[in-house]
Amino acid sequence: MTAIFKHLPRITSENGLSRYLQEIRKYPLLEPKYERDLAMKWTNKQDIESAHILVTSHLRLVAKIAMGYKGYGLPINELISEGNIGMLESIKRFDYKKGFRLATYAMWWIRASIQEYILHSWSLVKMGTTAAQKKLFFNLRKIKSSLRAYEEGDMLPENVNKIAKNLNVSKKEVTEMNRRLAGPDHSLNAPLKEDGEGEWQDWLVDSSPTQEYTISNSQELNQRKDLLDEAINVLSPREKYIMVQRRLKDKPKTLEDLSNHYKISRERVRQIEVRAMEKLKKSVKKLIN
Repeated sequence: MTAIFKHLPRITSENGLSRYLQEIRKYPLLEPKYERDLAMKWTNKQDIESAHILVTSHLRLVAKIAMGYKGYGLPINELISEGNIGMLESIKRFDYKKGFRLATYAMWWIRASIQEYILHSWSLVKMGTTAAQKKLFFNLRKIKSSLRAYEEGDMLPENVNKIAKNLNVSKKEVTEMNRRLAGPDHSLNAPLKEDGEGEWQDWLVDSSPTQEYTISNSQELNQRKDLLDEAINVLSPREKYIMVQRRLKDKPKTLEDLSNHYKISRERVRQIEVRAMEKLKKSVKKLIN
């Protein structure tokens, strides 16, 4: 798979984004049966050529997703590169026997890879790490757009209140995150060339959800939930409770909360959480394999 990554098209200072988008459009999208045959060859025979076709046929999907994160101030070539890593990971883990399309499965890995990169890069600005704060980080712009909160600088108090309530965070967190993310945004409707012919989005895959996508997406969510429900049974009642309260809630409990609940030290709660996470990872890996 490393060899595939080395031979993928790249954005450099010489060719730029426009040329890269033109280049990846040369790779055709796959018919469902052909895609399944390729996935079967890769899974059963580790056929590198089949894996290469699967990856390159989805480079436009990676670019589409990566362009959605341009507003975080990171170079687009790095976002696309991280997205391609996620695409490769999805190929390694894709199970064609489950019946859904590769794009439906791959989008999770592409987004996860890009988001992890962004979170790591933004750690220097002391961004929050709770589930609610991460949700705020990646959804603030979209919610502002739905509220038509286009004002420059700080948002109106009523919009801050709505977002804070929607995402279950404090108004202060909303205001601070908005200030950190303030900056010029890049529209997908921007022209590719100075003559105005063509837009960025013309080179990307169609994002409109199809019935197949909707059904497959629902199936994928259910499969993940079933996998977690089964894997978490390896934990003791106390480990399971701590894990749920610390990792699976939109508003996680603090170590102090759980320390008081179980009448143990905060360090002991942390140790139990770490041990439970390791057990859960091993359980999930065992179920997948």
